[in-house]
Amino acid sequence: MESQIKKIHQQLVSKQITCTALVQEKLDLLKQNTYKSVNSLLDTLALELAAKVDAKIAKGETIGLLEGIPFGIKDVYMLQGTYTTASSDLLKNYKSPYTATAIQKLLDAGAIPLVKENCDSFGHGSSSENTIFGAVKNAVNPELVAGGSSGGSAVNVAKEYTVFSIGGDTGGSVRQPAGYNHIYGLKPTYGRISRYGLMAYASSTDCVGPLAKSVEDIRIVLNVMSGKDPKDQTSIASTEISEEVIATSTIKKVGYFKNFIESDAIDAQIKADFLASIEKLKAKGIEVKELDFFKSDILVSTYYTLAMAETASNLSRLDGTNYGNRIEAENLIETYAVTRSENFSEETKRRIVGGNQVLSQGFSDEIYLKGLALRDQISENFSKDFEEVDIILSPVTPSTPPKIGDSLKDPLAMYLSDAYTVGFSLGQLPTLTVPQGTSTGLQITAAKNNDELVLKFANFLKELI
Repeated sequence: MESQIKKIHQQLVSKQITCTALVQEKLDLLKQNTYKSVNSLLDTLALELAAKVDAKIAKGETIGLLEGIPFGIKDVYMLQGTYTTASSDLLKNYKSPYTATAIQKLLDAGAIPLVKENCDSFGHGSSSENTIFGAVKNAVNPELVAGGSSGGSAVNVAKEYTVFSIGGDTGGSVRQPAGYNHIYGLKPTYGRISRYGLMAYASSTDCVGPLAKSVEDIRIVLNVMSGKDPKDQTSIASTEISEEVIATSTIKKVGYFKNFIESDAIDAQIKADFLASIEKLKAKGIEVKELDFFKSDILVSTYYTLAMAETASNLSRLDGTNYGNRIEAENLIETYAVTRSENFSEETKRRIVGGNQVLSQGFSDEIYLKGLALRDQISENFSKDFEEVDIILSPVTPSTPPKIGDSLKDPLAMYLSDAYTVGFSLGQLPTLTVPQGTSTGLQITAAKNNDELVLKFANFLKELI
């Protein structure tokens, strides 16, 4: 698909449409939608900003490429003066006192926020069912889950309620729902986009990521949000990626993990479609190499060991004292306990309990430190792999989206649905889901800071598969 951002920009500049009419149309679609993708509408703010864009155009002033473009925000990002609920009971009435850096950069570029989007509470889930606003429905088949945790963001893009949306990816939470809803979703190199103002789940793997319907729109949004931020010490400087650079592919060697494809867990059709995609690459003269990697159950257990430990630490501040819906009890300790017990979802409580167990005396050496050592080994494995290949290609998920309700009955199956995404999160690598190759897409991964290469190969695959 062509760039929606560029198309709308031309329509605005040539006065084929007004920004106010465009924004109102999208708001109407969001109000009427039956997919449970909306937590709150930002209609007053959006229409005020649209009127300013129209006024600039009427005066003959130049507008930027993103100016007047409507977008959505996963409901874990701060946007000053708006509700930021994390789809939880605890924060259902919480209003942001400031704006996240990534969102502020988009606002500075003139993009117009329309909606705070439904997601798994605090990012805890792979289906967007762990939410007080009701399960998000898949854009392709409403009986199936939308994926998670950025399910609302993916659905809004897929249904064209927003031109692009900003999700958050910790272990696959942008890439997996992008695959389930047949759109593009990017997890950039860790640190390329500031995490300031994103509610922390697992700080060592949390990434801000765009979802859109074209590679070009992903590139445009990525460039605007990227950069070093003094408010986030893990953020890094990065160079802008040009349209010309990603238009020509120089990729000669592609690898894939044979144990992903030989796994008993992979759906037969996804396996067959993936191998067919590999054959198409070979037919184009690209060298394809089978790579050895950690078993998927080791990746999942390592990721969840570390992620649960970090979320237990990060969410310890949410006790009803400074933030959230406080429930009074007989004394302070009981107030803390009741507030957290009543307001956290079952999945969030499961992860906090697991994380505290991992970090507790007698277990931290045996479990947590072992998890850290395994993460280092995973990173070393990736470094060796990228000495041999330019790109690693993989399925996004081992199976197709489950029916709504099934994941809630089997949390372990939900964790295992992340088997092909969490490894790249542990390696802090740039990874993009493309809506091609299998029924839940393909995942393109490059070495750290090689986000440009990922977009190049995605452009190449558009024509090939």
